[in-house]
Amino acid sequence: MKTALTLTLSILIGFQLNAQEFTNQVKTFISVDTTLVAITNVTVIDGTGNSIRYNQTVIINEDKIQDIGDSTSITVPQNALKIDGTNKTVIPGLVMLHEHLFYTKFFENWFSVGQMTFSFPRLYLAGGVTTMRTAGSIQPQSDLNVKKWIIAGKMTGPKMDVTSPFIEREGAPIAELGFIEDTDEVGEIVNFWADRGVTSFKLYNNITREDMKLCIKQAHKRGMKVTGHLCSVTYEEASNLGIDNLEHGFMAASDFIKDKERDLCDPFEARNSLTNEPVDSPQISTLIDLLIKNGTTITSTPNVFEPYTNRELIPGGGESAVTPEVLKDVKNIYDRMIDKDSLNLARFNKNFTWLKRFYDKGGKLAAGTDPTGAGRTVAGYANQHTIELFVEGGFGLTDAIKICTLNGATYLEQQDSIGTIESGKIADLILIDGDLETNIKNIRNMEIIFKDGIGFDSKKMFESVKGKVGLN
Repeated sequence: MKTALTLTLSILIGFQLNAQEFTNQVKTFISVDTTLVAITNVTVIDGTGNSIRYNQTVIINEDKIQDIGDSTSITVPQNALKIDGTNKTVIPGLVMLHEHLFYTKFFENWFSVGQMTFSFPRLYLAGGVTTMRTAGSIQPQSDLNVKKWIIAGKMTGPKMDVTSPFIEREGAPIAELGFIEDTDEVGEIVNFWADRGVTSFKLYNNITREDMKLCIKQAHKRGMKVTGHLCSVTYEEASNLGIDNLEHGFMAASDFIKDKERDLCDPFEARNSLTNEPVDSPQISTLIDLLIKNGTTITSTPNVFEPYTNRELIPGGGESAVTPEVLKDVKNIYDRMIDKDSLNLARFNKNFTWLKRFYDKGGKLAAGTDPTGAGRTVAGYANQHTIELFVEGGFGLTDAIKICTLNGATYLEQQDSIGTIESGKIADLILIDGDLETNIKNIRNMEIIFKDGIGFDSKKMFESVKGKVGLN
């Protein structure tokens, strides 16, 4: 089948090419660049959460989905490039809300992160991400340049919603963070970065409620949204203040600390409170209802919390992507944690139980990866693995796809143009070799990533940055 696909794509020279200009470096990864494309006889999971459709044909015209229908009845334009989708699956391009263009750096006992300006954008697209939000930046000027160069066809990567630097007061010694000392600085930060092209804002562990209140006010005044990885402020407090988004599922909630002090972050107490909180406690039920009532979106990032025992060294299969030095550091941590992560597993499973309850009651749930932590979350590989984890966590396949596509698009207010496979929408699609119903790990067999109707070779992008994560 792959040979047939290669032969079919070799006919491309005879077709009219799309109008967008790309550098030769980007063209290296383009496998489909023609006006009309028909993916025939393919299984479609459309991102709406509706039933899977079989034996479908999807027609792409320039950068739009022109039509979708049963292969036995749909009319395929004679001049369309035909790609045989037999035994393959098409899903929407992933829309992920907790991504970064940085990755964990190891040095003695310090936690640090380093910018992955070149490897990560390519890896994200290779892993099916066609739109992403950087949920916090350490080099926002770099992120903004990457966004601009991708749009211009000079770099390979997804469309980007760029978030501000982390808005934080001094707490954990992370050298890449800037720290504010006064609430008035928050308004200055919002306006400074909004003027320079940032489109959303990120609050971090040690901010105060007054910091949050001002950030939300100023960002909303500029028509932008605010998310938070919180600790000093509880989910209940943040939701009532009008925050748009909360990161890491319920894993960052400090709501369960008994007699919690105002505006104080105690990460160890927060973690212990999550461990000890009964899965069916009245408090979690009340919190879920409040978040739903206030319309607060939760972004789940299961990869960065994944336990160690009986799991992959780098979940999703990204061992070959990192440098040998990074792989050694990751393995050292991994080996120390094997058979010592029972509490991690308990919190991991509890979080999924709460997320499923939140989602089933109508909560707004999106997904991301957060390539930080112990270095086991690598862009692209982790995005594919996120869908595997949602299915493992009890979500149905079509819901898992919806959470990673339409729900992200809805949060970004782009649901009318991306996030689902529907006529008239932008042609952001993923062609996968295999059936996701029988084996969710087939999500790793992505062949072509269509972004704005242009098909990129997933395997070629992955291979191009092997051994480079941790460098650039």
